[in-house]
Amino acid sequence: MEPVSPLQNVPLSQHSTMRLGGPAKYLLEITKSEQIRPALEWADEQKCKIIMIGDGSNIIWNDQGFDGLVLVNKIMGFEIQEQEFESFINIGAGENWDSAVARIVEAGLSGVEQLSLIPGTTGATPVQNVGAYGKEIADTLVCVEAYDTIEKQMKVIPKIECGFSYRKSRFNSQDKGRFLITSITLAVTKNPPMPPFYGTLQAYLSEHKITAYTPAVIRKAVIDIRNSKLPDPGKVANCGSFFANPIVDNARLQELVDKYPGLPHWDVDGSNVKLSAAWMLEQMGLKGYHEPNTGMAIWDKHSLVFVNEKAPNTMSLLAFRDAIIKKAEQKFGVTLKQEPELI
Repeated sequence: MEPVSPLQNVPLSQHSTMRLGGPAKYLLEITKSEQIRPALEWADEQKCKIIMIGDGSNIIWNDQGFDGLVLVNKIMGFEIQEQEFESFINIGAGENWDSAVARIVEAGLSGVEQLSLIPGTTGATPVQNVGAYGKEIADTLVCVEAYDTIEKQMKVIPKIECGFSYRKSRFNSQDKGRFLITSITLAVTKNPPMPPFYGTLQAYLSEHKITAYTPAVIRKAVIDIRNSKLPDPGKVANCGSFFANPIVDNARLQELVDKYPGLPHWDVDGSNVKLSAAWMLEQMGLKGYHEPNTGMAIWDKHSLVFVNEKAPNTMSLLAFRDAIIKKAEQKFGVTLKQEPELI
C-alpha cells in the first residue's frame, strides 16, 4: 500500500473558482478509489477531519481555511455500455463534467445536453442535483458509487435512495460528508431531444429558426446562451449563481404578484412555487453593481453571479452577500439562500 503523504498548508484559494479562502492544513489528490481508505485511516491517526472536493466551483472557503485533510477528487474514467434502446455511461467523479457531456453528445446520445457548460466535476453533480434549462442530473442518473465513511466500504446508491429534489440530495443534507463519491452511472438514449424546451432555450431555437433537434444542436444552443450570460470561471473569479431561486407557498405568491405583477414564477408541487431570484435582484438595481468597499461585484449580464474583482478575503464577500440578503428581505419579504457551500 502506498504511503499517504499529503501536502501541507496549501492555499485553498487555488481550489475555489471564487479564489478566496485560507490554507488547508493537509491536502491530497485521490486518483483511484483504493486510495480513500488509507487516506481516511491516516486522517484518523492525525485526529483531523476530512472533506473531498472537485474543482471548487461551488465552494467558498472561510478565511481560516480548513483545519484537516482536503481530498481532491481526480478519479478518471468514462465507459459506455450500449443497449438496444438506451446506453449506460459510468463516469469517474474527477472527470470534468462538461467534457463528459461533450463525449456523450459526440456519441449521438441524448439526456444531458441541456446540462452543458456547467462548471465542476462529475462527482459534484448529484450532490446539488445540478440542473439547467429544464433538466436535472436526477433525470438521467441511475446510481452513485461512493465510499461510505460510516460503514467504511464502497457502496452503490441507486437514484431512488439519493433523496433528490430542487438543488438538494441526501449528499448535501442529512448525509452531508458521509459519502465520498467515486463515480456515477447515467442512462441516456439514442432518441433525439424533443420539445417542449425550457423557455430561454426555446426562444434561442426559434430565433435561429432551428427545428431539427439533435443532442449536438441543443448543446450548442445551451453553450451559446450560457456564454452570453455567464463569465468563464477560469478567467473571472465566480461560483456561478450565488442564490438559489426561493420557494414560497401559493398564498405568499399571491401577495407578491399583487404587488409585483411581473414576478416570474414556476410551479413546484401544486402547493409551492419557485420565484426568480435573478428578477428580484434586477428589480433592486443590482445587475452590474460594483461595490468598492468589498471588492465584489454582480455580473452585468446575470444578476445572480457574484464576481470577485478585488476582494481581500472571504469576509468581504460575506459582507456583500449579507447586505443583498437584507435588501431583498426589506423589499420582497423573502430570504435569499446562498447556493455555493461555505466551508
